[in-house]
Amino acid sequence: MAAVQTLTWDDAWTLAPEIVLSLFTILLILLDLFLPKRTNRDLIGWLSIAGLVAAAACVLFMIDLVNGSSSDSSSGVQILLGGSYVVDDFGNLLKLAFLGAAALIVLGSLGTVKDDQVPIKGEMYYLVLPAVLGAMVMSSSGDLITMFVGLELLSITSYILVAVRKRNRASGEAAFKYVVTGGVASAFILYGMSFLYGITGATNVTAIRESLASMQGGFDALLYIAFFLMIAGFAVKLALAPFHAWAADVYQGAPTPVTAFLGVVAKGAAFAMLYRIFVNTIYALGQSNAQIKNDLLLALSVLAAAAMIVGTTGALRQRNLKRLLALSGVANAGILLIPLTTAFKTEMHADFFSEFLFYLLAYVFMNVGAFTVLTVVGRSSGSETLSSFAGLYHRSPWIAVSMTVLLCSLAGLPVTGGFFGKLYILFGTAQTHDYWIGAILLVTTIVSYAVYFGIIRQMYLRSGSVDGGLEVPAASGIVIGLCVIATLALGVFPSPVMSWIHDTFSVFSDQSDLFMLLR
Repeated sequence: MAAVQTLTWDDAWTLAPEIVLSLFTILLILLDLFLPKRTNRDLIGWLSIAGLVAAAACVLFMIDLVNGSSSDSSSGVQILLGGSYVVDDFGNLLKLAFLGAAALIVLGSLGTVKDDQVPIKGEMYYLVLPAVLGAMVMSSSGDLITMFVGLELLSITSYILVAVRKRNRASGEAAFKYVVTGGVASAFILYGMSFLYGITGATNVTAIRESLASMQGGFDALLYIAFFLMIAGFAVKLALAPFHAWAADVYQGAPTPVTAFLGVVAKGAAFAMLYRIFVNTIYALGQSNAQIKNDLLLALSVLAAAAMIVGTTGALRQRNLKRLLALSGVANAGILLIPLTTAFKTEMHADFFSEFLFYLLAYVFMNVGAFTVLTVVGRSSGSETLSSFAGLYHRSPWIAVSMTVLLCSLAGLPVTGGFFGKLYILFGTAQTHDYWIGAILLVTTIVSYAVYFGIIRQMYLRSGSVDGGLEVPAASGIVIGLCVIATLALGVFPSPVMSWIHDTFSVFSDQSDLFMLLR
């Protein structure tokens, strides 16, 4: 309470991105309540985009502020609420990714979501804002309790978004499965946190790190229980094999824009929380108990490898595009986990966060673009199966070419962001001598060609059952074009992007940003 009572107007300005999203959420709830029922709810969608863009502008300002001056003279960290909330470049860069992805998803859904399918379309638009707010809290929290609050804010709003097609039986089933699995995952994470609190006597991540670093032993069994409970919970949240069974059903039953949100923003937020906790704690364990550290890193590596293998091989048999992209997301979650498994194994590999963020950015654009194309094609054909893409090149050449670029990026082919994202992560495994997981990344990437080229073959070499051109709403066309341009830009100019990420945040020059040192 003392920390809350000492909040100043400067502190409130530091929280401007979160406050902007909160105010826009309240405004849109009231607007949706008082608007006549026959009014087009796309207005709420446009205002939701305005809120996301305004919050992103505030984050960009905070990046300049953090790098220019701060309340902590030794670093660029803005510490609020007694260290429970930390505004640093680690969180700011992730916030930009979440806000940008959410804005693209909402924009791509305008004009494609039918009122008869989503009778509460206004709610679908403005509920994205508190969901993104939860993701932002997860990426900037310096305390386990604050992180869990952000996790639940994201989870609860996501449950509602999955069930937004309330007259659709598949949507209701997907929401039920998502609530059950999400609740179980949250319980595992919270239970693991409780053990960690019992061992260290603190919920602040900095205090936990310092306690673990000075610990002399005697708590090894409890540490294993705490960390493996949290690993299991995060594995369910991230749909890492073998905890991925729910993903295909939930992705298929949810509206396609919501599916894109789950695959990008919700997954990225879980990674932000995972990195924030584990980089701090595993680094501390490396100084006191190397065996526990090695076992935890091995467990994460096995999860990453299993996700890549199961996700890629499972996608080979899928005919439904949503289920296929869900399993592709399982494989990509394994790839995004690899940088964490190699963090701090050698001093030469301090760029693990740059590798993670670069591939996350590439994944945002190629995934959002692919789901937007699927939304347009599904709206036209009434089907989300592989056959709905048959003859797409003859119906809409530019959409087919755009989808080809996005699929090539998912497959990791050159001159795309996905290629360099995987390449940087592969180089990271070579630097830390984790050749086995690098080999799995290479093999599964090659196998994935069969998955993505199967879609390309349908677009160019198969005749479709639907005649006539493909109607593409203007908003969806803009999103597809932006995603293709960004995917190609990341593939043609990867070095400037990596340099910008490294200059904004690096472990050596901004180590207090990551470790949240309170002095």
